Amino acid sequence: MTSTTDASRDPDPNPDARRDPGVAARRARRAVSALFLTNGALFANILPRYPEIKAALGLDNAAYGIAVAAYPAGAIAAGLAAGVLIRRLGSAQIAVAGTVLTGIALLLAGLSPTVILFGLALFVGGASDAITDVAQNAHGLRVQRRYGRSIINAFHAIWSIGAVLGGCMAAAAIAFGIPVGVHLSISTALFAAVALTARRFCLPGRDDELDELDEAGSAERPAAPAAGRRGVSGRTVAMLAMLTLVAMAGAVAEDAGNTWATLYLADSLGAAAAVAPLGFIALVGAQFIGRIIGDGMVDRFGQRAVARTGGLITAVGMGLALAFPSVPGTILGFAAAGFGTATLIPAAMHAADELPGIRAGMALTIVSWLLRIGFLLSPPFVGFIAENESLRAGLLIAPAAGIVAILFAGALEKRRATG
Repeated sequence: MTSTTDASRDPDPNPDARRDPGVAARRARRAVSALFLTNGALFANILPRYPEIKAALGLDNAAYGIAVAAYPAGAIAAGLAAGVLIRRLGSAQIAVAGTVLTGIALLLAGLSPTVILFGLALFVGGASDAITDVAQNAHGLRVQRRYGRSIINAFHAIWSIGAVLGGCMAAAAIAFGIPVGVHLSISTALFAAVALTARRFCLPGRDDELDELDEAGSAERPAAPAAGRRGVSGRTVAMLAMLTLVAMAGAVAEDAGNTWATLYLADSLGAAAAVAPLGFIALVGAQFIGRIIGDGMVDRFGQRAVARTGGLITAVGMGLALAFPSVPGTILGFAAAGFGTATLIPAAMHAADELPGIRAGMALTIVSWLLRIGFLLSPPFVGFIAENESLRAGLLIAPAAGIVAILFAGALEKRRATG
């Protein structure tokens, strides 16, 4: 047994490295943060300009709906390729290349003269975005192992900041009358430059190899023995299924707010036009707060306890909001859902990346791919229930997602012992 393997079993083999992960790791953390920021900002730049593009192409609602569905369709079509690309070229390289390609595809979508080219550009953008998402999470988890503590939730919080930044850029462009093509050219060039600069500071080497010790003596996890990678045990498959359900619980509850909160408050509860968006804002804001403080909670209590507590907050908060409908109570309910599910997707991705017997990046790819299917199927499922029963009944999917998180959080890691 090598000394590296022995050290990996020690709950805290190098407390000095835990306090100071080293210059290279700190630079890599900033680089990954920049990649998450650009990923959130790029799509948020084009989203508010969809109505202009729809009008310019002369699309009716049906044609427009089919065209914009090309983005998640592309994500699902290409999502499973991420693991192969990461193993061959490295997570940092793929994350940066995917960021640049996503920006170019969205620019072409904004400039498309026909609906076919618009849909095709969105398909390519969705495909590259899905691959980028897996790659940046994979590299973020490499950096997290250097730190020896949770930092993945902070990366996802920075993604939220990027989304707000992109939306503000689009709003400003619209307010100043900047044409779509000019606006998206600026955003593509800006965030491509950020991503290319970040590449210089990412961790070197392949994702499935043991990193060199950094300046503080901290090392990444050792690679699994070759024999351990030849077959995947039934327990690993079961754990992967449970982790997927945890991630999808986070996705479903999040989508309930993104897609339906404003509509439910306005149409079902009669909220004023200025008040109705507060449900969505409350969910996103609470989710951001949950991710900012999530890493500290995970380090202190463990992923499992945090996920179960979050699931309980989601189930109780949204359950009470739906059982006793009111405008203030519903806004608080969506805030509870955002806060409660804040760490579910990052935790599931981290746990999947640590599963034994699966090639580097593959488990993370599978969870991310199935997660996107959840985002794709959730709106029509809720819509079907709303059409046949009521939107209030359809939104029961949110507290149900909290219960799912509680039931399957056992696949997540307990609190790590410290020396």
